[in-house]
Amino acid sequence: MLIAFHKPWGVISRFTPDGSPNRCLAEFGFPPRVYPIGRLDADSEGLLLLSDEPDWNARLLNPRHQHRRVYWAQVERVPDTAALAALERGVLLEGRTTLPCRARVLDPQPQLAPREPPVRYRKSVPDCWIELELIEGKNRQVRHMTAAAGHPTLRLIRVGLGGLELGRLAAGQWRVLDPRDRERVAQAGDSRARTRSWRVHGSAQV
Repeated sequence: MLIAFHKPWGVISRFTPDGSPNRCLAEFGFPPRVYPIGRLDADSEGLLLLSDEPDWNARLLNPRHQHRRVYWAQVERVPDTAALAALERGVLLEGRTTLPCRARVLDPQPQLAPREPPVRYRKSVPDCWIELELIEGKNRQVRHMTAAAGHPTLRLIRVGLGGLELGRLAAGQWRVLDPRDRERVAQAGDSRARTRSWRVHGSAQV
């Protein structure tokens, strides 16, 4: 079984409490014996996969598979061409340069439901949504990358994994993926060669 879940803000990627005020996955009525594949930080939102099939860990988390991860980041100020190019080339984090990625300003800017609690707002500092497409997933990597480029992240949503996109799946909802969607998740490698994208379809469960 492979499940797509839209993890809300303030939810940890584990089934047991960690002593913080954050909620855990046990609150969302998942089938027994599933576990999260990878993780999203409590202050990040978006697509999290869960499964009771151990093989998915190796397929999706092993760096040699270069599995595609797509994020929308709401950042402070509007990145210029130079900042986006720096992100794409890779930035130095803790003595290591991140792998090349794709970065762009979203146009049009997405109209998303407000986050609870809302992100901080400053009249004197504009914000902007950008898209980052990575093939690696280090701890808090997107936040560290945008901060290094001079554009701290205010809100972060993972919208795609492999060939599967978050689509219309609302925060707190999940659904079991059918064989076609499972195949989309398994898509890996350099997304520049990919000519089609897919969305989670059908009804969702709460």
